[in-house]
Amino acid sequence: MIKTSEKIIYKTFVVFLFLAFSSMSILGQTKVDRNGNLIGYIEKSDFLQGKYKVWFEKNYTNYQPNEKVLKKLKKRFNNITIKAFVGSWCHDSKRELPSFYKVMELAGFDLKNNFQTIGITRGKKTPDNLQEGYTIKHTPTFIFYKDGKEIGRYVEHARETIEKDILKILSRKKYKHTYQK
Repeated sequence: MIKTSEKIIYKTFVVFLFLAFSSMSILGQTKVDRNGNLIGYIEKSDFLQGKYKVWFEKNYTNYQPNEKVLKKLKKRFNNITIKAFVGSWCHDSKRELPSFYKVMELAGFDLKNNFQTIGITRGKKTPDNLQEGYTIKHTPTFIFYKDGKEIGRYVEHARETIEKDILKILSRKKYKHTYQK
């Protein structure tokens, strides 16, 4: 026969497990699809492990941004936020995302608070429809916002270099991404 105190401990343990697993599914929205690709919310740390680490570190290390452009970028980050849609399966994302991180880190952008990365499937979707309303047709797509309003997009690859293209977007100079007419 189970004592009353053991029943309470057991019920408490079951409730604890339920809450722990529930919070993990809410907070841990980085998922891997059936092909092993990252989907949902992603952090840089997700790319520094497993099969992503090799290409991420190689492309991060190999990219050498223009120092003069980085200095100009530093002055343009006021009230800027960025949302990126990437494919961990996509060769363009594998090339551009590490370069983007390097440029933004060296230029002093607050990636922790002002940047959000969303991994999408080959069909440009996520299980939670995080892509909805953003018209994502190519990866990567970096969407730049100033005071919450979209001011430009960097799509798939640079017109000049990633840092020069970002500077044009943030300077509000005439800039059209690769697929813009």
